[in-house]
Amino acid sequence: MINNLEALKKVRSELTRFMMTYQFGLSEMNTKLTILQEEFQHIHDYNPIEHIKTRIKSPESIMKKMYRKNIPISTESIKHNIMDIAGIRVVCSFISDIYRISEMIENQKDVTVIEKKDYIKNAKPNGYKSLHLIVSVPVFMSDRIEDVYVEIQIRTVAMDFWASLEHKIYYKYDSLVPERLTKELTEAAMVANDLDEKMEQLHNEVSHIKDQNSREQDLNFLDLNEDRLYLPINFLRDFIRDAEEEK
Repeated sequence: MINNLEALKKVRSELTRFMMTYQFGLSEMNTKLTILQEEFQHIHDYNPIEHIKTRIKSPESIMKKMYRKNIPISTESIKHNIMDIAGIRVVCSFISDIYRISEMIENQKDVTVIEKKDYIKNAKPNGYKSLHLIVSVPVFMSDRIEDVYVEIQIRTVAMDFWASLEHKIYYKYDSLVPERLTKELTEAAMVANDLDEKMEQLHNEVSHIKDQNSREQDLNFLDLNEDRLYLPINFLRDFIRDAEEEK
């Protein structure tokens, strides 16, 4: 009895530590993204990140996935076969922002990209669109360094809205969605995609106009200050000439 109790305590301790590493890995990646978000907000004139959402799979959800995939039940097996225990969803304003954020993540030296799936250029049959990254981040524990997998989904507001509603509908019908609703969901995904493309076009046009106005303002500023720029130069030249004559 005592041996069984000790064994249970050991398993519990291992599982607690195992899940904690994913929580720490998630916090590490979330901090990186939050830094980018705040930098854009305070330094740049445009912030591509609308919001960030994080989640950790529950032990029950992990067990169900292991059962479906026929994976042996052990922490090592879970670590090497289930890579979406820790997840982050980054919602952006425009399609171009998705690739911009993805590139910034991929360029971070302590982030290793394990897998990349572009469901924007290659949408799923039901219309689902998003950019998925599986990355590995180091977590520094008291006695070792653990490399933790984190799944990052990057999508636009329209993509996120559609995916959230699609998930709720499938959950309500327990995945047995009538064919008519499936067809309408696919059509709704196409409408969301059209909206994204239209907003991207408007965004590019506004950015072009803004750049043009900025260049014109710079030229006007130089024209207005041209004489002022010459005054200090002329003064300095005359001062040097007078000093040389005095010698």
